[in-house]
Amino acid sequence: MATKLVAPSILSADFANLEKELKAIAAAGADWVHVDVMDGHFVPNITIGIPVVRALKKVSSLPLDVHLMIEKPERYIEDFVKAGSDYLTIHVEATDKPREVLRKIRSLGARAGLTLRPGTPIEEILPLLDEVDLVLVMTVEPGFGGQSFLHDQVEKIKQLKVVRMQKNLNYLIEVDGGVNDKTVNACCDADVLVAGSYIFNGDYTKTIGLLKS
Repeated sequence: MATKLVAPSILSADFANLEKELKAIAAAGADWVHVDVMDGHFVPNITIGIPVVRALKKVSSLPLDVHLMIEKPERYIEDFVKAGSDYLTIHVEATDKPREVLRKIRSLGARAGLTLRPGTPIEEILPLLDEVDLVLVMTVEPGFGGQSFLHDQVEKIKQLKVVRMQKNLNYLIEVDGGVNDKTVNACCDADVLVAGSYIFNGDYTKTIGLLKS
């Protein structure tokens, strides 16, 4: 099995000590920093926004993997890229013009991603896969950390790998939601693993190392 990229989700970090947390996960072997942005409309929770992304960029050399769970993301794309987002991932249901938004992300110099919520069939994003650098498969309902892994979503990961090969595309497949030592083997076809509570509630070096191997 190829080594995975690991993107700790700062939703589970100590927000009073974010700089310290970022340095700790980098030292422990993290590859990216996963940043969940929620607006209280598209998902029933509110988290962080552009100023925090800008602050994170100043104190971490790791790529910022920013997941926008917001309505009409086109309104904020430019600001998030300017703030330092390296990957910017949107939901296909959040905009009337997903292709245009994905192209704009790339034109601004960031990498574009699409998300599959548990209830979103893979068919909804198939026509857009030539525009993306990343596909994020949610194995929980987006909105809150600490939920249990939905095993019925694993089939989407497998399908995305097959489509990538058949169409000669090169997007990364990312998984987020309930990823830990018990569920990591179900994610063997993914390239990037997002984990929040599993990493931040344990020994960072040990948990990240286990996910990578």
